[in-house]
Amino acid sequence: MASHDFSSITLPPGPELASPGYGKRCAPGELPREARDFAHLPVREAYLANMIDRFPEGAAMDVKSLAAFNPLYGQQAVRTALNRLSVAGHLRRVRERVGADRSQWVFRTYFSRTPRSDGWWNHFIATGEALPETLPDALPEAAPPALPREASTDVQPPPPEETPAYRALAALGAADRRLALSAADCATLEPLAAEWLARGATQEAFRSAMTAGLPPEVHSPAAFTRRRLVDKLPPIRPGHPADVLPVTRLAECTDCRVPARPNALLGGLCRACRTGGRSVVPPPSARLAPTAVHRHAARVRAALHAGAIGVDHE
Repeated sequence: MASHDFSSITLPPGPELASPGYGKRCAPGELPREARDFAHLPVREAYLANMIDRFPEGAAMDVKSLAAFNPLYGQQAVRTALNRLSVAGHLRRVRERVGADRSQWVFRTYFSRTPRSDGWWNHFIATGEALPETLPDALPEAAPPALPREASTDVQPPPPEETPAYRALAALGAADRRLALSAADCATLEPLAAEWLARGATQEAFRSAMTAGLPPEVHSPAAFTRRRLVDKLPPIRPGHPADVLPVTRLAECTDCRVPARPNALLGGLCRACRTGGRSVVPPPSARLAPTAVHRHAARVRAALHAGAIGVDHE
């Protein structure tokens, strides 16, 4: 496949920078830059990848900023292209702790001009180190990766490992039915729960913190539990064993930005974003069809006419 030539496109002098500590980060172990780095991608994705590759570290990587910077594609096109670049192995969204002894998190987008496998990204997110692998000769030059939210990408993630954090989440439904979580919910929330256990919370303390003072009805157990996991996170205890390291990096879905275990994000996308599960039911129409309007009008006229006849006979 021939390389794409974007030399005739004029870009602004420099991209918008994110807040300090946020924005673009370069993944480690990239191969030297070449003209054919993004030849395996469709034109739109290759254009945006070429642009992002030349961004400095710290450049804003949100959809709105990228759409405002480039002269060719709007926000929806940029969002779709970022999802495809994620599936192609060029980027991942990550939440990262600022220092091991602090509770502040920053949101970063790691970009690699060298396409990486899911296994490589999972290893990097877990350890912060590159995983040696043979690249990129074996990568297909084929067709563009399938769009997210299509049935063709409905690949089931591997079964979740029953870690202590996963078991603590799964047990919440038995403690209080209002917090009954699905297997997918437990896998998504497991990194946040693991942080509680890493800070010394026992299973009993965890269960009590999650189930205490529940409202009469919980409409979304997963969203409610996620909120409590974030808001009630306990502090790091002085003298906590040094061999229990707190979580320092969480993977995010490239599209919806929900944190999840890396092995649940195939191509960097959660199952809902791969299959379109978040928008199965279309919103109701705000306007009545013309036939319905005529039908209602006929009923009103008939009712008025019946009322008028009744008055004449009294």
